[in-house]
Amino acid sequence: MASASKCSMTARYLALFIHGLWGGGGAQRSTLTLAHAFAARGHKVDLVVPRAQGHLLHEVSPQVRLVALDSWWIRLPWVRSRKHHWPLLSVPALLRYLRCERPEVLLLAGSHVTRGAAWALPLTPVLTRLVIRMSNHLSQSALNAHRRPRWFRLWQARHFYHRADAIIAISNGVADDLAHVTGLPRERITTIYNPVITPELQEKARAPLDHPWFAQGSPSVLLGVGRLVPQKDFPTLLKAFARVRAVRKARLVILGEGIRRMELETLVRELGVAADVALPGFVANPFPYMARASAFVLSSAWEGLGNVLIEAMACGCPVVSTDCPSGPAEILDGGAYGPLVPVRDDEALAKAILSVLETPPDPERLRARAALFSVDRAADRYLEVLLGVV
Repeated sequence: MASASKCSMTARYLALFIHGLWGGGGAQRSTLTLAHAFAARGHKVDLVVPRAQGHLLHEVSPQVRLVALDSWWIRLPWVRSRKHHWPLLSVPALLRYLRCERPEVLLLAGSHVTRGAAWALPLTPVLTRLVIRMSNHLSQSALNAHRRPRWFRLWQARHFYHRADAIIAISNGVADDLAHVTGLPRERITTIYNPVITPELQEKARAPLDHPWFAQGSPSVLLGVGRLVPQKDFPTLLKAFARVRAVRKARLVILGEGIRRMELETLVRELGVAADVALPGFVANPFPYMARASAFVLSSAWEGLGNVLIEAMACGCPVVSTDCPSGPAEILDGGAYGPLVPVRDDEALAKAILSVLETPPDPERLRARAALFSVDRAADRYLEVLLGVV
């Protein structure tokens, strides 16, 4: 049951716009969780997507109305797969939706949708409040962009974000970086951590796990979760695991799918650890793995926040992370709840993993820290910003 809030006394009409329901990305899951939390508080909620497709489609609550724009698609040269398109010609469809439905607030929940909608809203007479959520570290993500020039991403941010009525960042690091890149006053950006811990998480963590590596008496299993893309830097994790494996028996499971699969599989063979590494692909429910793993490792080169760290802690799993920009240092309170190591340093990562395997932290202490990132806490703060209370 959602907690009462001063923002939930009067039902309001809220729209949340996300670029799709594909995969298990943090932005998609966080937006879906927020939509459910707002609806549970009695608000009318539309979840707006370009198309009603994706792995998370079946998770949309009946309390939330799914609005698919179903517009024309453009094949953009820097987009590798159709499911990640942001259709520029969806702007007319978005305008029609806003004029017909007239939501009081539109939350743009990702950079894929922000650019088009930020141009669209000034063209419509509908007085819809525009709130942008920044969910990644802009400087790092722009620096590592494939094909699309870094300057173009930064130019877009400088020209679009000032159009918003309010801006939310999912970590202080993201907020500080966005203010620096765009020139926006830092006080215009509100930090609200993601709604990671849901009432269903522990129930999902108790689900059966049919994997022989997690049987009683088996060697320690390390876990990584994320898209197989450069941002997550799984090559560093694999190299660190090879160092760990040279010292003690252990295994590594990486859950996720992406464009770097073949590269990672090649590296696994080159490191000589193929018998002890599994890449099962995308898994809808990673929590049973987190609840049973000996340690969870985040090897990212950059993050917005790092939801998977929080989820692993909520499952009582020891964690190790790179001190990447931004999020992990905030989650782990500067290393108080798990080691932080330099980015792309496989030797330091291996040492940190070995120390955690040797002396695991108290699981209840990790769960208590993770509880700070609850849905109720995040939903109340989001409603304050969306409805103009702050």
